Amino acid sequence: MDMTFAADLVERAAAVLALCRERGFRIATAESCTGGLVVGLLTEIPGSSAVVERGFVVYSNLAKQDMLGVPAATLAQWGAVSEATARAMADGALARSTADLVVAVTGIAGPDGGSAEKPVGLVHFAAARRGGAPQTLERRFGPLSRGAIRLGAVETALEMLASATRSA
Repeated sequence: MDMTFAADLVERAAAVLALCRERGFRIATAESCTGGLVVGLLTEIPGSSAVVERGFVVYSNLAKQDMLGVPAATLAQWGAVSEATARAMADGALARSTADLVVAVTGIAGPDGGSAEKPVGLVHFAAARRGGAPQTLERRFGPLSRGAIRLGAVETALEMLASATRSA
């Protein structure tokens, strides 16, 4: 089969989808720096439409506000790349979908845009189940290539979805 992603990553995604199908969960994603790659990975698997509800690609701050209801005050105080924004993205994805489980990703993939406080490779994640509090994670991938940072973020988002599904 011709695949966009590496076979081992597709296999891990298929396992997450199978577990979600078994538990009756639907998934949504809220993605900034990954630009839809997480939902792209999930939809690489035949039959994913039984589990994948939707994907929000919210690259700009305006998109985060318009599509997910991320408060302007959160973006002003903490910035787009922050735990608070990832949490608000996850909350917004749950509120604006029929999904049971969401994962949100926001970060700096580079090569530009980093600072001493928020370097290239910094990515914040949030995973949440309907009715539960989001679980957050910060990863610092370091000064890798843009593609490596984005792929690392996709892998981490998948791990968070798997963990949230197993703990349900």
